Amino acid sequence: MRWRAELLLVLVCFVWGATFILVKDAVADIPILMFLALRFTMAAILLGAVMATRRNRPSWRASLRGGITVGTLLFLGYVLQTFGLRYTSAAKSAFITSLYVPLVPGLSAIIYRKIPRVSEIVGVTLAIAGLALLTVPSEVSRISSGDLLIACCAVAFALHIILLGRYAQETDVGWLATIQIAFAAVLGGATFWWAEPLHVRWTSTVWIALAITSVFATALGFLAQTWAQSQTSATRAALIYSLEPVFAWLTSYVFAGELLTARALAGAALVLSGILAVELKPFRRTEHQPLSGNLP
Repeated sequence: MRWRAELLLVLVCFVWGATFILVKDAVADIPILMFLALRFTMAAILLGAVMATRRNRPSWRASLRGGITVGTLLFLGYVLQTFGLRYTSAAKSAFITSLYVPLVPGLSAIIYRKIPRVSEIVGVTLAIAGLALLTVPSEVSRISSGDLLIACCAVAFALHIILLGRYAQETDVGWLATIQIAFAAVLGGATFWWAEPLHVRWTSTVWIALAITSVFATALGFLAQTWAQSQTSATRAALIYSLEPVFAWLTSYVFAGELLTARALAGAALVLSGILAVELKPFRRTEHQPLSGNLP
């Protein structure tokens, strides 16, 4: 069962990575928050219809708290990421977003009060160094605001993964996925009409982006992610997530001709090296050591 879950995560990462360039083109014609509100609403309706057809479906109440929590983090992450895409390249955005992978064990150590392994410390250090090469130009004053927004989105996504893994073990996977997306849709619907000017051009790019992201990247993608994280370990899942920026880079090169500079390539290599150091744990240590104090 685990290999099926992990293979499904690879497919999900491909879809997520491929949509970077698609979303970047779409938000030139539609306000970002409106795009996200429509994307999550369409996905929630689709998942709700699927849940309605389930036989002996469990109560949704047990999944409500977890769904609202991870749905809030999901919406925050996508808002920061999509706004950031306006001010930086799709390939660069994907690599900065991938920083959430080494952030997961670091934040888990803080939340659960456990000292990180040596490999986790080394991995986070490499990833931060790579992020600096990716985002900090020769003149610090030229740091892109989009790079900083996407760095913040990486933190939101890291928290989302940590809490999703926890709630996926405790509640119904289908309801958890549905409620988190539905709550993200509610947040989008409550903000898009006043937070940005509503100037929309209903181009084919917008419709295609909405269809692909709502059905494949959101409804099916997050349903698959929620189920897979209940079948495999967080470490193995996080390692698979590191494929997302690779797929994003490949698709942005094929469809948009985006290239990274030698400095950015070095930074990207350090980010991926940090991810692998965290997940493969080349520095042997049998277990986490608890910090002083009582566990939560």
